[in-house]
Amino acid sequence: MRVVEVDSARLRGEVAAFYAGFGHPGQLESALRVSTLLVPLIDDDRVFTLAYGGLQWLCGFTGVAEYARFMTARGVVAGREYRFHTFLGSRLVDFAAEQSEPTGIAVDMLGAAPMAFGPDLSADVSMFGQG
Repeated sequence: MRVVEVDSARLRGEVAAFYAGFGHPGQLESALRVSTLLVPLIDDDRVFTLAYGGLQWLCGFTGVAEYARFMTARGVVAGREYRFHTFLGSRLVDFAAEQSEPTGIAVDMLGAAPMAFGPDLSADVSMFGQG
C-alpha cells in the first residue's frame, strides 16, 4: 500500500475555526490556496466532478481517510483501484475558474467538516452538512 501525505493542516484548522464560529473568509480562502488536496480521477484521467445546486463541483480531500469515507458512501467496489492526484489548492481554484460552467470546490464532502467554496470564492459556505 502506498502512503500518501498531503499538507492540509492549515485548511483543516481554518475550517474548524469556521465551524466554531470565529473563522475568517479571507483566511479560509488563503488556506485553501496553499493546501495540498487529493482529487479523484475518473477512468479517462479527467478530474472527477459532481453536479449539485446548478453548479459543477471539484472534489478535494484533506487526507486519505476523508477520501475513503467519500468513496465508501458512493459504494466502493472490492478490488477496484480508485485513482487520484494531489493538487495545490491554488491550481484547483484556477482550474475551476477556467471551466465553461460555473464550478466550485467541495472539500471533504461527506466528511466530518465539509466545506464548499463557490465559483467566485466569495461564498465560503458549508452546504454539504455535517458527516
